[in-house]
Amino acid sequence: MNVEQFQGMLEEKGIQLNSLQLDMFERYFQILVEWNEKMNLTAITEKEEVYLKHFYDSVSAAFYIDFKGEMKICDVGAGAGFPSIPLKICFPNLSITIVDSLQKRIRFLEHLSNELNLKDTYFYHDRAETFAKRVEFREQFDVVTARAVARMSVLSELCLPLVKKGGQFIAMKAANAEDELKAAHKAIHQLGGELASIHSFELPIEESERNIVVLNKVKNTPKRFPRKPGTPNKLPLE
Repeated sequence: MNVEQFQGMLEEKGIQLNSLQLDMFERYFQILVEWNEKMNLTAITEKEEVYLKHFYDSVSAAFYIDFKGEMKICDVGAGAGFPSIPLKICFPNLSITIVDSLQKRIRFLEHLSNELNLKDTYFYHDRAETFAKRVEFREQFDVVTARAVARMSVLSELCLPLVKKGGQFIAMKAANAEDELKAAHKAIHQLGGELASIHSFELPIEESERNIVVLNKVKNTPKRFPRKPGTPNKLPLE
């Protein structure tokens, strides 16, 4: 996906990027590649692949969720900033909080944010299990996102405790999302969530399957969740 295709395909979805925003994506790509030579941020470094598999894929959440209003978003395990930084570039009104367990990734994100002159972006070096226990963050976010390979039962335990009642958790998944949802049904209910929708589409050009799972937070998460660090992954809720 070249820059013109990126711009045009987003425009088809009602997302219009100005020259400043396009420059920010270009700078994002340059910084990502520069830092990737020093630390492992991504296996994808070809420009057209970065625009497709990182930038476009991240923004695809906005095809189904309205990000145009004032909104507090937490991105759990964002890695090199996906999906929250591309969403922030497209929708400057968003307040973005990123939590990641690796300090070096947080350093990269702080540098990126400064270089792109992003406002209302906050970065925390922490594990999701302990971050969600902090009173200033627990059930404080309108939307929590995760673009991760962990199963839905694990992601739900890490993310739903951060979503405020009436908010949403958005999980960006590849294939098998429906099977994961069935397996995680009881866990999601236990954590105060319920399935709102699942949106399936093919990533353009390479035509690989993508799923955007949206959970509504309908009741408060019991205080015992998330469990101590490492437990959700080792012993997923059933």
